[in-house]
Amino acid sequence: MTLRLEAHTGKMSWRQVKMPVYWMAVMLLIGVVQVATAVQFEVKDGKTNISCILADLSINFSVSYNVSSKMELATFELPSEAVTNINKSSCGVENTTAPVLAIQFGSNHSLSIHFARNNTRYEVAELVMSYNLSDKIIFPNASENGTKTVSTNKTAVLAENDTVYKCMNPHLIRMDNANATFHDIRLEAYLKQSNFSQKVSTCSEDITPTSAPAPVTTTAPVPAPVPDPPVVQYSVNRSSEPCLLAKVGLQMNITYTTKDGKNGSYVFNIESKGVTVDGNCTNTTAYLSLSTGSIDLRFNFTLNSSLEVFYLDGVSLSTGLPADANDTHFEAANSSLNYMQTNVHKSFKCNSKQTLPITDPFTVNTYHLQVQAFNSDNTFASAVECSLDENGMLVPIVVGAALAGLVLIVLIAYLIGRKRSHAGYQTI
Repeated sequence: MTLRLEAHTGKMSWRQVKMPVYWMAVMLLIGVVQVATAVQFEVKDGKTNISCILADLSINFSVSYNVSSKMELATFELPSEAVTNINKSSCGVENTTAPVLAIQFGSNHSLSIHFARNNTRYEVAELVMSYNLSDKIIFPNASENGTKTVSTNKTAVLAENDTVYKCMNPHLIRMDNANATFHDIRLEAYLKQSNFSQKVSTCSEDITPTSAPAPVTTTAPVPAPVPDPPVVQYSVNRSSEPCLLAKVGLQMNITYTTKDGKNGSYVFNIESKGVTVDGNCTNTTAYLSLSTGSIDLRFNFTLNSSLEVFYLDGVSLSTGLPADANDTHFEAANSSLNYMQTNVHKSFKCNSKQTLPITDPFTVNTYHLQVQAFNSDNTFASAVECSLDENGMLVPIVVGAALAGLVLIVLIAYLIGRKRSHAGYQTI
């Protein structure tokens, strides 16, 4: 969870810090939480001085980076001090070069938005992000220094010509080991005037499906319980060989604050379809990434070579929340966990439902879990059972032992009674 803090001078600081939820509550009480506002950008034609690109942007970034032998997750926002890089921005030349909005911020960080169009619509054809690992405020204890660049041409940001693209709800764009979540934005390229068009193209995240009117009732509807998630098998390869295997049903549980100050609960499953699976392994780290259009979930595993064990040490989630949430975008990460610890060359198995606390408002439920990281040959090795399964096995054992004891007592009582009966008929 990240917060933007406002100094008493009124100037917004762009540095983002990880903060537990209870501290967020304290900050809310003392009134220093600042709701992020969109940062405005403009690109003008050098000859006509007419704007060709206008943008009001709010963006949350999350970047995975190496710290010693494990992965950490840095989260930060596009700061209010971000500016248009005039030298790298351009209105483009028709049929030759495309318009580009280049943004620079912080300690040598940048974001470039490249546009393209056809006869009916325009789109963000490519998003390029450069981040500086030497910035120890955002990337503390980073193992590397210097600038890294990631990009994608799968942005799903498009609009009809002569309309402004508008998206209030979170819209996630993935770029290798970095994510950019756009929200509360207005964006338009190929402008014919120096202001936004009146017509609007709305993103898919803002479109509410239509449904039949609900019947009038005298009692409040009770939300249907969320069913158990489907059990799905995932695999991550390294050099064409599997290095991480997981079979699990995953269910996310988030507690959030509603617009009227109450507590809300959001529970959802990771489904078997429509999920993009990604990951990577090194000699001592492995991660599994599961993502959809609005969800980005990541599990990090670490190998302790001296103890010859591996364990789940990090989980991060980025997703949207229901419309009644005070903030409809949710991000959480914890990189100091120690779950599923298992000897190398073995798998960890837990058929029982496990509840794994990640942060104060966020837990993960696992169902019928089996996982093995490092040294996998596409099949699970012999399993180390979780304590929940072991405790479950104790119940039938105890019941069976009790029944056996009861049978033994009845048998002994019967034999004693029979012996006494024979004694009563002895000849005197």
